[in-house]
Amino acid sequence: WSIEFFEHLKSKRKLAFRKGELMDSNINYVLTPEIIKKLCRGSIEFDDLKEDDFKLNIQQKGVDMKIGLDIATLSYKKQVDQIILIAGDSDFVPAAKYARREGVDFILDPMWHKIKQSLYEHIDGLTTKVARPDSESIKNDPLYKKNL
Repeated sequence: WSIEFFEHLKSKRKLAFRKGELMDSNINYVLTPEIIKKLCRGSIEFDDLKEDDFKLNIQQKGVDMKIGLDIATLSYKKQVDQIILIAGDSDFVPAAKYARREGVDFILDPMWHKIKQSLYEHIDGLTTKVARPDSESIKNDPLYKKNL
Protein backbone atom coordinates (compact mmCIF):
# COMPACT_ATOMS: atom_id res chain seq x y z
CA TRP A 1 0.00 0.00 0.00
CA SER A 2 2.67 2.50 0.99
CA ILE A 3 4.82 1.91 -2.09
CA GLU A 4 1.84 2.56 -4.36
CA PHE A 5 0.98 5.68 -2.31
CA PHE A 6 4.56 7.01 -2.55
CA GLU A 7 4.62 6.47 -6.32
CA HIS A 8 1.36 8.41 -6.59
CA LEU A 9 2.80 11.26 -4.51
CA LYS A 10 5.92 11.46 -6.68
CA SER A 11 3.75 12.21 -9.72
CA LYS A 12 2.24 15.34 -8.15
CA ARG A 13 3.22 18.87 -9.13
CA LYS A 14 5.21 20.99 -6.69
CA LEU A 15 6.00 18.06 -4.45
CA ALA A 16 9.39 16.94 -3.18
CA PHE A 17 9.71 13.32 -2.11
CA ARG A 18 12.68 12.57 0.14
CA LYS A 19 13.92 9.13 1.04
CA GLY A 20 16.72 8.25 3.38
CA GLU A 21 19.09 5.35 3.06
CA LEU A 22 18.68 2.03 4.76
CA MET A 23 21.48 1.09 7.10
CA ASP A 24 22.24 -2.54 6.22
CA SER A 25 24.05 -2.99 9.52
CA ASN A 26 20.89 -2.08 11.46
CA ILE A 27 18.43 -4.43 9.75
CA ASN A 28 17.29 -7.12 12.15
CA TYR A 29 14.30 -8.87 13.64
CA VAL A 30 13.02 -7.92 17.08
CA LEU A 31 10.43 -9.41 19.38
CA THR A 32 7.21 -7.46 19.68
CA PRO A 33 6.72 -5.65 23.02
CA GLU A 34 3.78 -7.91 23.94
CA ILE A 35 5.91 -11.04 23.51
CA ILE A 36 8.74 -9.57 25.56
CA LYS A 37 6.26 -8.95 28.41
CA LYS A 38 5.00 -12.52 28.19
CA LEU A 39 8.56 -13.87 28.28
CA CYS A 40 9.41 -11.73 31.31
CA ARG A 41 6.24 -12.85 33.12
CA GLY A 42 7.05 -16.45 32.30
CA SER A 43 3.70 -17.02 30.58
CA ILE A 44 5.60 -18.25 27.49
CA GLU A 45 9.07 -19.70 26.95
CA PHE A 46 11.57 -19.25 24.15
CA ASP A 47 10.51 -22.57 22.64
CA ASP A 48 6.95 -21.15 22.29
CA LEU A 49 8.04 -18.31 19.98
CA LYS A 50 6.46 -18.19 16.51
CA GLU A 51 7.36 -16.31 13.35
CA ASP A 52 4.57 -13.77 14.01
CA ASP A 53 6.20 -12.84 17.34
CA PHE A 54 8.99 -11.05 15.47
CA LYS A 55 8.92 -7.90 13.38
CA LEU A 56 11.43 -6.61 10.89
CA ASN A 57 13.31 -3.62 12.29
CA ILE A 58 14.61 -1.33 9.53
CA GLN A 59 16.10 2.08 10.22
CA GLN A 60 16.34 4.80 7.64
CA LYS A 61 19.06 7.42 8.01
CA GLY A 62 19.50 10.86 6.54
CA VAL A 63 15.96 11.72 5.54
CA ASP A 64 15.23 14.06 8.47
CA MET A 65 18.29 16.15 7.65
CA LYS A 66 17.35 16.36 3.95
CA ILE A 67 13.82 17.48 4.76
CA GLY A 68 14.97 19.95 7.41
CA LEU A 69 17.40 21.55 4.96
CA ASP A 70 14.69 21.75 2.30
CA ILE A 71 12.31 23.43 4.72
CA ALA A 72 14.93 25.94 5.86
CA THR A 73 16.12 26.74 2.33
CA LEU A 74 12.64 27.16 0.87
CA SER A 75 11.59 29.32 3.81
CA TYR A 76 14.71 31.50 3.85
CA LYS A 77 14.58 32.14 0.10
CA LYS A 78 10.83 32.93 0.29
CA GLN A 79 10.20 30.32 -2.44
CA VAL A 80 7.06 28.98 -0.77
CA ASP A 81 4.23 30.38 1.30
CA GLN A 82 3.00 27.00 2.53
CA ILE A 83 4.66 23.69 3.37
CA ILE A 84 2.73 20.48 3.93
CA LEU A 85 4.89 17.92 5.67
CA ILE A 86 3.81 14.29 5.80
CA ALA A 87 5.57 12.95 8.90
CA GLY A 88 4.96 12.38 12.57
CA ASP A 89 8.44 12.88 13.83
CA SER A 90 9.22 15.50 16.45
CA ASP A 91 12.70 15.85 14.90
CA PHE A 92 11.09 18.46 12.66
CA VAL A 93 10.37 20.94 15.45
CA PRO A 94 13.35 23.22 14.62
CA ALA A 95 12.50 23.24 10.90
CA ALA A 96 8.80 23.90 11.48
CA LYS A 97 9.61 26.65 13.97
CA TYR A 98 12.05 28.28 11.54
CA ALA A 99 9.60 28.13 8.63
CA ARG A 100 6.86 29.76 10.68
CA ARG A 101 9.24 32.53 11.79
CA GLU A 102 9.91 33.15 8.09
CA GLY A 103 6.16 33.53 7.47
CA VAL A 104 5.48 30.10 5.96
CA ASP A 105 2.14 28.42 6.69
CA PHE A 106 3.23 25.02 8.05
CA ILE A 107 0.72 22.14 7.80
CA LEU A 108 1.44 18.66 9.13
CA ASP A 109 -0.12 15.36 8.04
CA PRO A 110 1.09 12.75 10.55
CA MET A 111 -0.54 9.84 8.64
CA TRP A 112 -2.63 8.67 11.63
CA HIS A 113 0.24 8.83 14.13
CA LYS A 114 0.06 10.76 17.37
CA ILE A 115 2.46 13.67 17.51
CA LYS A 116 4.25 15.16 20.46
CA GLN A 117 3.04 18.42 21.94
CA SER A 118 6.41 20.00 21.12
CA LEU A 119 5.72 19.51 17.41
CA TYR A 120 2.05 20.44 17.66
CA GLU A 121 2.83 23.87 19.07
CA HIS A 122 5.06 24.72 16.07
CA ILE A 123 2.62 23.99 13.23
CA ASP A 124 -0.21 26.04 11.76
CA GLY A 125 -2.49 23.15 10.93
CA LEU A 126 -2.92 19.42 11.40
CA THR A 127 -4.73 17.30 8.82
CA THR A 128 -4.82 13.80 7.39
CA LYS A 129 -6.14 13.49 3.85
CA VAL A 130 -5.84 9.75 3.32
CA ALA A 131 -8.15 7.30 5.07
CA ARG A 132 -6.25 4.81 7.18
CA PRO A 133 -6.37 1.38 5.59
CA ASP A 134 -7.33 -1.35 8.02
CA SER A 135 -4.63 -3.90 8.76
CA GLU A 136 -6.51 -6.71 6.98
CA SER A 137 -6.77 -4.80 3.70
CA ILE A 138 -3.05 -4.03 3.90
CA LYS A 139 -2.17 -7.68 4.54
CA ASN A 140 -4.39 -8.79 1.62
CA ASP A 141 -2.89 -6.23 -0.76
CA PRO A 142 -0.74 -8.02 -3.38
CA LEU A 143 1.77 -5.13 -3.32
CA TYR A 144 2.23 -5.62 0.42
CA LYS A 145 2.89 -9.34 0.02
CA LYS A 146 5.25 -8.77 -2.90
CA ASN A 147 7.39 -6.35 -0.92
CA LEU A 148 7.83 -8.37 2.28
